[in-house]
Amino acid sequence: MNKLQAEKNEVILGVDTHLDVHVGAVINSSGNLLGTRAVSVSTHGYLDLLEWAESLGKLRQAGIEGTGTYGAELCRFLTSRGIVVIEVNRPDRSNRRRQGKSDPLDAENAARAVHSGTATATPKKQNGACEAIRIISVARRSAVKAKTQAMNQIRGILVSGPQDIREQVWKTKPHDCAKACIEMSSSGSSDLLESMTETLKLLGQRWLMLTDELALLDKRLDKLTKEHCKQLRTRMGVGPYTAGILVTVAGDNPDRLRNEAALAALCGVNPLPASSGKTIRHRLNRGGNREANNALWTIALVRARSDPRTRLYVERRTAEGLTTKEIYRCLKRYIVRELYPLILSDLKRINVEGLT
Repeated sequence: MNKLQAEKNEVILGVDTHLDVHVGAVINSSGNLLGTRAVSVSTHGYLDLLEWAESLGKLRQAGIEGTGTYGAELCRFLTSRGIVVIEVNRPDRSNRRRQGKSDPLDAENAARAVHSGTATATPKKQNGACEAIRIISVARRSAVKAKTQAMNQIRGILVSGPQDIREQVWKTKPHDCAKACIEMSSSGSSDLLESMTETLKLLGQRWLMLTDELALLDKRLDKLTKEHCKQLRTRMGVGPYTAGILVTVAGDNPDRLRNEAALAALCGVNPLPASSGKTIRHRLNRGGNREANNALWTIALVRARSDPRTRLYVERRTAEGLTTKEIYRCLKRYIVRELYPLILSDLKRINVEGLT
């Protein structure tokens, strides 16, 4: 009887997260809404939300939207206090059309998703070595993009610029071209030539600065992956950046990945059934983490060029009539199968080292 009473007193918290305000809703074991509450995004606000939810019953589970963004700190706060946090996706569009949209309603739907068992995903912890690698990878990605844009802008200006400036600055190698932009002398006193000279010098300086920044980030990323992804880094074609992307996608808590099929789905390399009637076929998965998908493609590309075993596989599948894209899709799936136990082993070792 006491156990039954305790189950009746259990409540579930649902939270719709935002930049400045989080909105919580609590339902009981019968699915009845007990109340909603808006709190500030601060330690005081988190305490207020937790105390309010616990005042309504025994709180064991919480469903949170945006555990990787606005709800990351709230997720860590509740987890540290023994609450099981479950990641909740945005409500289905058809449900929103029927029920409407508001923050309290979204919070209530998050709680109901946990209550019904619709939401079961374990959120990333984002408090260990994987998060450190992710932060470096984010900065590196933006630096690569900005560096490419700077050189493209230099080339674009030179293509339509005066011939004498083009002959003075245009170089085949990007590094030589950037240095020539910085060292170029003014070709005239007109507004056009002065603006072009100043702009090319600034773009050249930006390109060289980003080159130095990338060197520092690559050095840091190489150190982190060698330290925390030892087994993964030993595999053919896996470098600092690809290793960093794969462990970041997996997350600091390896229990999120039940098997290698789960990792394949997370990376978007699992074929999806698309059969109808007598037609039995599978289609390409365009979901999943596209950065991880690209990292697997990079590994497959390196192996197809340098690994004798992979080259034999490519030749055999080509003879069977498969296209290059189809072969690389198969390779990416095989690579996931090979790397999954290594990723899991590295993540478990990271967690053990974090506890000691």
